[in-house]
Amino acid sequence: MPSSLVALAHQLAPRAGYNVTRLPSVRILRSETILEDVPVLYQPGAVFVLQGSKQGFLNAGIYRYDEDYYLAVSVPVPFRMASQASPERPLLAIYVDFDLRLAAEIVTELEIRYQDVRAEPAKGLVSSLMEPAISDMLLRMLRVLSDPIETTILGPGVLRELHYRVLVGPQGGTLAAALKQRGAAGKIVQSLARIRESYCTGIAVAELASEIGMSVPSYHAHFRALTGTSPIQYVKAMRLHEARLMIARRKGPIAAIAAKVGYASAAQFSRDFRRHFGRSASEEANWMREHLGEVV
Repeated sequence: MPSSLVALAHQLAPRAGYNVTRLPSVRILRSETILEDVPVLYQPGAVFVLQGSKQGFLNAGIYRYDEDYYLAVSVPVPFRMASQASPERPLLAIYVDFDLRLAAEIVTELEIRYQDVRAEPAKGLVSSLMEPAISDMLLRMLRVLSDPIETTILGPGVLRELHYRVLVGPQGGTLAAALKQRGAAGKIVQSLARIRESYCTGIAVAELASEIGMSVPSYHAHFRALTGTSPIQYVKAMRLHEARLMIARRKGPIAAIAAKVGYASAAQFSRDFRRHFGRSASEEANWMREHLGEVV
């Protein structure tokens, strides 16, 4: 990784945890701690590790994202994560949330003009080699972020190019398949959006399957192929991760937050939370503030 890229990241991420930038969809993580078996739920986007290393674990798959590989996420996927870092050599990583409308627009333009997006099965997570074009793009983006005027004038163009570079990379076909919402995977993407809107209410798998014209067994199979988990476990993970954020942001008493994300029993919420995160809700909130900073 170019030393100038790491130096700029150091300047833009002076404190431990997530550092916001002048572009709302871009954050820079600084971590000085070794982490193991941490549950995460990434939104669609990409993670570029400039220094240090991370690994994602989903079922039997291991997804490497470090100084040589980056991670692209096409749909929200709950998985487990580990990372290597130290105070002497902190982990520095750029997190970019995808603008899904912009990404779909780019895919459509590529298909119309060049037919250059390969038809591949959609996947929730893809690890890809950090090619020179990506490193150059990241360097220019951090330079733009270092200057408020350049961010205002050049920021939207930089983000558009970053979307383009990811979509024409090795994982472009799998991302395009999810974005274009074609075939069985496309139907599951639509269903994930429905779950995102109504995860806090009672959701029947049979109803979700019926809405997209699938049998329940077919829905289960295609759902697991894209997300690596079952619909019921996915909904539970989403509820717990949303509650985790609310608790860290001090949005109210834990019992009230449990009810807000769809739990009828505060005791059941506490049991599920500890089983998923390995800590109580209040302990997890303190852990997040220590390792990730104030969650905004």
